[in-house]
Amino acid sequence: MADTDRPNHIGGKEVPAASGATLPLIDPATGLSHGNAPLSGPEDVDAACGAAEDAFERWSSTTPGQRQTALLRIADALERATGPVADAEVRDTGKPRVLFLADELPAIVDVLRYFAGAARNLPGAAAAEYTPGRTSVLRREPVGVCAQITPWNYPLMMAVWKIAPALAAGNTVVLKPSDTTPSSAVLLARLAAEHLPPGVLNVVCGDRDTGRALVAHPGVRLVAVTGSVRAGQEIAAAAAADLKRLHLELGGNAPVLIHADADLDDAVEQLSSLSFYNAGQDCTAATRILVDRRVHDSFLTRFTERAARRRPGAPDDEHADFGPLANDTQLGVVRGLLERLPGHAEIVAGGAAVNRPGYFHQATVVTGVRQEDEVVQREVFGPVVTVQPFADEAEAVRLANGVPQGLAASVWTRDHDRAMRASRALRTGIVWVNTHGTTVSEMPHGGVGHSGYGSDLSLTGLLDYTQVKHVML
Repeated sequence: MADTDRPNHIGGKEVPAASGATLPLIDPATGLSHGNAPLSGPEDVDAACGAAEDAFERWSSTTPGQRQTALLRIADALERATGPVADAEVRDTGKPRVLFLADELPAIVDVLRYFAGAARNLPGAAAAEYTPGRTSVLRREPVGVCAQITPWNYPLMMAVWKIAPALAAGNTVVLKPSDTTPSSAVLLARLAAEHLPPGVLNVVCGDRDTGRALVAHPGVRLVAVTGSVRAGQEIAAAAAADLKRLHLELGGNAPVLIHADADLDDAVEQLSSLSFYNAGQDCTAATRILVDRRVHDSFLTRFTERAARRRPGAPDDEHADFGPLANDTQLGVVRGLLERLPGHAEIVAGGAAVNRPGYFHQATVVTGVRQEDEVVQREVFGPVVTVQPFADEAEAVRLANGVPQGLAASVWTRDHDRAMRASRALRTGIVWVNTHGTTVSEMPHGGVGHSGYGSDLSLTGLLDYTQVKHVML
């Protein structure tokens, strides 16, 4: 393979696709090819699943302490390889290198270290006699081979969010990264191979058909995916045929409720950054801002002014606030949504693609929207924010809950009781108060409704990769 090729990682070996087919990798900051990845077919998927099945008995028999040691060593290796890891990630995604190194890589390493510790703290019920002469014990055991499919917005982070709990629980993994951003996952597998038995972690690159073959493989017992609602629906239907367990994180459309008593300066400062971070390609991005009518105009003026100053830039631009959209398809999605805006909507900041090579788009603010509008109901997944007024708490919650997705929301107020009322009423898996977007390894990340089910991170995420067995003595 050429130096610019990204191999599959199967059974501890780096190999091309059996057919020799490849997919070009496009740098979204330039629109130019920078290498190739395997276009894996059923033969490659079968080899990877076979390797994972062969490795499962040995890996599932290791002690939690042994699995902890392996994960800690992988975390250390990732931390030592900062330069190559950043190179792989930013070349595929176009995101600013300085932001990846400051914001993402430390959090990624922390997730590995958290699950290394969590591996030794699986909860279980104490032995007890629920009927005379019989003692019941609950065992938590690994599920088996886990198929994991990750997206292009945070390639390395999402790979680690999936891999770490699965391995900590004693499962083996076949990971399929996005066809446009496989490089950091391939590098992670290479680093991990020094600390894991062959076949415990396998990576197969490819397109949607590769993913379909992986989901359908009879050796797979759990399918975990972070992706679109469409992808989740298709995968759920396919997995049902073999009764595979599912873990679906399908994106969001996060509402932000700003009440009249909120600290507007703080809200503007935080949201003008968080709404456009990673070019808005974040399932928890603050995309739908709902503001009390009494402070709507004041907030909008300040927020629009700050948004207009948010500047996209190339990976080596240390002053860039965000990078390009991940690919030309996603740029087209964003442009299409803006071009189809109804006549009552108004773009008050940005609104255009940037006239330069690559897939850059201006930070954009849209007002005058109505709840039924496409730009409100659909996850944009780009640097686009809508701003809507509300009259009271009840309307704020109604608007917030009035979309199919339910991943995350935030409430901005100085009133503790109001914050607690909103936290109960919002139909989302995450609610932030006077902040937005922060995740920690110790707390679950998952949603409801069309945002899917199952949790990443936390002990809850670890338990998703286990099954319970009742043993009676």
